[in-house]
Amino acid sequence: MSGPRYTETLAKLPATVPFVGPEAMERRSGRTFRTRLGANESVFGPSPHAVEAMCRAAQVTWMYGDSENRDLRDALAAHHEVDAANILVGEGIDGILGYLVRMVVEPGDAVVTSAGAYPTFNYHVNGFGGVLHTVPYRGDFEDPEALIAKSREVAPKLVYLSNPDNPMGSWLSAARVREMVDAVPEGTLMVLDEAYIEFAPDEAIPEIDPEDTRVIRMRTFSKAHGMAGARVGYAIGAADLIAAFDKIRNHFGMTRISQAGALAALEDQGWLEHVRTQVAASRERLGQIASDNGLRALPSATNFVAIDCGGDGDFARAVLEELLARGVFVRMPGVAPLDRCIRVSVGPPEDMEVFAGALPLALAAARTDGG
Repeated sequence: MSGPRYTETLAKLPATVPFVGPEAMERRSGRTFRTRLGANESVFGPSPHAVEAMCRAAQVTWMYGDSENRDLRDALAAHHEVDAANILVGEGIDGILGYLVRMVVEPGDAVVTSAGAYPTFNYHVNGFGGVLHTVPYRGDFEDPEALIAKSREVAPKLVYLSNPDNPMGSWLSAARVREMVDAVPEGTLMVLDEAYIEFAPDEAIPEIDPEDTRVIRMRTFSKAHGMAGARVGYAIGAADLIAAFDKIRNHFGMTRISQAGALAALEDQGWLEHVRTQVAASRERLGQIASDNGLRALPSATNFVAIDCGGDGDFARAVLEELLARGVFVRMPGVAPLDRCIRVSVGPPEDMEVFAGALPLALAAARTDGG
């Protein structure tokens, strides 16, 4: 009896997971984390109005969600002062990235990104047979000039940039991002991932014509709006590009509960400002914890902080493992020299104190194990 006839691309791929989830890690270890500071979720939670809206929507969850996401698209369009035709709503940025790659990347097509940037983008590119070309970070920043230079060399279908950046928390000025958009080669689409944009300073947010066919911007309700579990992302792009998603997207992929929650969250700008204030305070606390332990916290425009452990990747991995053993879930960048750091999400004071107590013990154990 024969099995499924897999595509040639799938047959060649190893089984990979971009991020092993904290629940899976708990099951494997048999231990429950004391604090969850690795997934860049908003521990501060969603707007109470969003929770109320989701509870109301649960009463009619026997119905599919609106396949056109009309109310949410209209609200997002008004918020960003664009036309609804420039807005796509999807199952988080991850889902939209998957659709985009499916739309434009065929086996053998080139795609450009930074070595160490968002692994889920790479996961989608590999899944559709694309060929990844990477350039190194310049210090702790993605390098627009190097990304464009590589794009001119390999003529990619897509070139990816996150601003603010994950995993380092750094950000580029709006002017520099604009320069990159203006330099995108003919036939290449720039993917500007702005998942953390609500935490960024104003000077990091470029003005881009939504009808600019060289770029598509990605936003999310998972971070600042505290709705990671609801899976609501959106894109801003040229109307023709947004319309093309209708050919391949899951039209009923959004639930009524998620749609209602995102709409209420967008309307509650007061809660968003409250979260920003809490995030800023927590980033400052993480900086102090790092300093107290002789480490350096990198400047961040996100809801996490990259902490330089003062050694190489092996030492940072040892620190991370020691933190996990003490019930503190954090992550770290995957490539050198970024992997000298651990990446710690912000959280309320009680979570910060758990981290403050565990870090010196983890450092001491890592130094002892390393001889």
